Amino acid sequence: MASLLESSWQYLITNFSDFQLSCIGSFILHESVFFLSGLPFIVLERLGYFSKYKIQAKINTPEAHGNCIMRLLLYHFCVNLPVMLLSYPVFTFMGMRSSLPLPSWKEVVSQIIFYFILEDFVFYWGHRILHTKWLYQHVHSIHHEYATPFGLTSEYAHPAEILFLGFATIVGPAITGPHLLTLWLWMMVRVLETVEAHCGYHFPWSPSNFIPLYGGSDFHDYHHRLLYTKSGNYSSTFVYMDWLFGTDTGFRKLKAVKNAEAEGKHM
Repeated sequence: MASLLESSWQYLITNFSDFQLSCIGSFILHESVFFLSGLPFIVLERLGYFSKYKIQAKINTPEAHGNCIMRLLLYHFCVNLPVMLLSYPVFTFMGMRSSLPLPSWKEVVSQIIFYFILEDFVFYWGHRILHTKWLYQHVHSIHHEYATPFGLTSEYAHPAEILFLGFATIVGPAITGPHLLTLWLWMMVRVLETVEAHCGYHFPWSPSNFIPLYGGSDFHDYHHRLLYTKSGNYSSTFVYMDWLFGTDTGFRKLKAVKNAEAEGKHM
């Protein structure tokens, strides 16, 4: 497996420049993972499959789905791609490389864990700031146009917010200067995590049922369906920041009520 990965990576670095892989390659990978993981939730919503696991009863219209996709393509090509191109010198200056040998799995895992912890901290405070009155009305309200989120709405946001909260995702790699493979893996798991958090479904196999402190779709859906001044649940991945600063009290009370009702039905 390791030799296959190394030979595949050798092909990439032989046929493409470091700039092409870091910028164009990263963009293509992001778009592929994002849309391939997010589009199935539109299909589920339109066809009504797994409806018993849908968190909210409301169904988004085809027009709402189409508007989201068109806006996303515009922002991805006009905001995300230029940011990737402009940030390349910063990453290379900090030591990012694409050459062999590939990093060990211990290095990859330790760096991605660090990125998650740092991203969650920075995102939490940035997200709370976006819920102040002026910034919410002029910036963050775009993201909350979808009170019933679906996977692709995870990146549906004002361009200023894309830059502002996107900083939380790239600050870790910018600091450590990882191998490009590590950066790609981090980007993939981060995209999959945020799509899952916005998917609108809570399945028996959802990560929050197995990973301690993981927020997931149930945690973040609560944030979307309440007024901006009362929502809470500002963290991106884990729940401990909201717990530490008391911004998940409404969600925890609701969960307690639901759990009590469920226990009552089984008595």
